[in-house]
Amino acid sequence: MNPSVIREILKVTEKPGILSFAGGLPSPRTFPIEAFAAACATVLHTDGRAALQYAASEGYAPLREWVAADLGRQSALAGLPWHIDPAQVLITTGSQQALDLIAKILIDKDSKVLVETPTYLGALQAFTPMEPVFASVASDAEGIDVDDLSAKAAGARFLYVLPNFQNPTGHSMSEARRAALSAAAARLGVPIVEDNPYGDLWFDALPPPTLTARNPDGCIYMGSFSKTLAPGLRLGFLVAPKSIYSKLLQAKQAADLHTPSFNQRIVAEVLKDGFIERHVPTIRALYKSQRDAMLAALSREMPADVTWNTPDGGMFLWARLPEGMNAVALLPRAVEKNVAFVPGAAFYADNADPRCLRLSFVTASVEQINIGVAALAEAIRESRPILAGNEPATVEAA
Repeated sequence: MNPSVIREILKVTEKPGILSFAGGLPSPRTFPIEAFAAACATVLHTDGRAALQYAASEGYAPLREWVAADLGRQSALAGLPWHIDPAQVLITTGSQQALDLIAKILIDKDSKVLVETPTYLGALQAFTPMEPVFASVASDAEGIDVDDLSAKAAGARFLYVLPNFQNPTGHSMSEARRAALSAAAARLGVPIVEDNPYGDLWFDALPPPTLTARNPDGCIYMGSFSKTLAPGLRLGFLVAPKSIYSKLLQAKQAADLHTPSFNQRIVAEVLKDGFIERHVPTIRALYKSQRDAMLAALSREMPADVTWNTPDGGMFLWARLPEGMNAVALLPRAVEKNVAFVPGAAFYADNADPRCLRLSFVTASVEQINIGVAALAEAIRESRPILAGNEPATVEAA
């Protein structure tokens, strides 16, 4: 087990004056505080004793029913009906716990686990204590390379994938790639663990149907309330085939008995009467404006040989430094200029690209984005001769 690179960087961002593009935190401006205040009062008044008592390990029944219905509604809107039995929904203490439970149930020492290139650092952290052997599957802006998956699939316990606005790259898997991946995984007998914490945060168009809706018996689906409501609640969920659900439930019972029942009831109270359908569009509008501000600032400030993508949703974009530069070496120089980011190497299971970096655009104001991107561009220009191994004579003399 190793410390999270991101958590260590977040300690740096606590320094006064630092503009941080590092954290994967949702904007606190999106937290529906008034709705939660009212829900807390209602829950305590109407059902306080049960809310403060131990509860079922599976989760609060009305919340599980809401998850099943909402996923079915969204899948129908995307064009693929998906019927979910609430008995297949397990409420977890954040989606990070879902990763931990899946690791405990599906991974033995030296098991092969397939991951995207790059992939979510938190998943690597959750899986690593079980001592798997990671196999990185080639990936591009459209998603997993299905031919490379086929070449590496033999003996794999599962494939872990984030199809929508992936952390760290912000890429989304195309419909054609999803269809091909789903068919290939079913043919090869490779279960898919589909992590979808950002799927609701689309900017212009609803993402294609989930992988799980295409093959429910071959997938475990993960979701979260952290990005649409508030991460401090630590509420996530998974949807699993009945063949494995009972084992995941046993692992959950051993881990913490149950997710806090008070939090579950508060969220169920907030979500009733269609609240999420009114609330999430305000998040999308805010994040889209911040993404646009960062894209404009990058175009205005960055050297011509720095590249980046344009995410269609989510919270991140993925940038690449010029040839010969290293994002880890650049970070302290950027911090000296009061701006922070996450070096991309941390997100690779192997063969990391040292030139990549992740930028989060959702917690900074437009003014802060403009200042921070300008400072980062300045750090890149000043660092290029040193980091590229081309130091000028004046630097060598110093």
